[in-house]
Amino acid sequence: MQEAELELLIKKVLSNMDINNISKNSASNDNRKSSNASFVDDSSLEDLGDMDFRKEMRVPNPQNLDMYMKLKQATPGRIGIWRSGPRYTTRTMLRFRADHATAQDTVFKDVPEEFVKENGWWSVQTRCTSKDVFLTRPDLGRRLNEEGVKIVQERCQKSPKIEIYVADGLSSMAVMTNAKTTLQSIEQALKSYNLTIGTPFFVRYGRVGVMDEIGELLDADVVCTLIGERPGLITDESMSCYMAYRPTIGMAESRRTVVSNIHSGGMPALEAGAYIADLIKKMLDQKVSGIDLK
Repeated sequence: MQEAELELLIKKVLSNMDINNISKNSASNDNRKSSNASFVDDSSLEDLGDMDFRKEMRVPNPQNLDMYMKLKQATPGRIGIWRSGPRYTTRTMLRFRADHATAQDTVFKDVPEEFVKENGWWSVQTRCTSKDVFLTRPDLGRRLNEEGVKIVQERCQKSPKIEIYVADGLSSMAVMTNAKTTLQSIEQALKSYNLTIGTPFFVRYGRVGVMDEIGELLDADVVCTLIGERPGLITDESMSCYMAYRPTIGMAESRRTVVSNIHSGGMPALEAGAYIADLIKKMLDQKVSGIDLK
């Protein structure tokens, strides 16, 4: 079929069709869809983020409600949430998925460089080249890269009695929420013992074990790291503090002392700082840490 014949055929087909009606019907359908998709008021929907499992009882007709509620007050765990057949209820499952998503986000999220600078710190990096490497190669997160070693040696005070640094670990949110206040509290409490710290800084992609290398590089008596904990379904803001007296690369884990669950729902940052300072003083006095510390 020639091009001219094909064009004539198309025009003939179109002339037999009511184009105007098609256009009107299409516009009418679009308007109807637009009308049906009008504003939906969600102000009455429950914010699952406000759900407090300690205060809620979903088990119908519990045999001993008072005892059940006392048990719930003793743990943030998800007890007394009930079920639908063999499964969780929709409400509980949605909250579970929301908390799980939050935990994943904080693991993959980096601590912004702006946060580091705002606190007057500078940053170094471990041998991990990315977040993916950090998560899959814990061993690389226990040693600084070549540039990091050089920077620490150049900028940090040599042979300090106490060296404290901050590491992102597995929770950026924990560090951003608690590190500044905890460090300030530690410094304030140490002043009462006439003790000062060395040069605080930030380690990106840091695991706990990198404190051993830092201790050797600086010849520090006590090394202390504030580091983000692996987040769970309870909170993504939990930070830990690991300490060791004269740490060395490859030392036994039993030589570390740890204060964990530093967050608003656990040990508050201010209280944790005072407690950590007291432990540091004991380490300096006894010249030990970990299971040997009395």
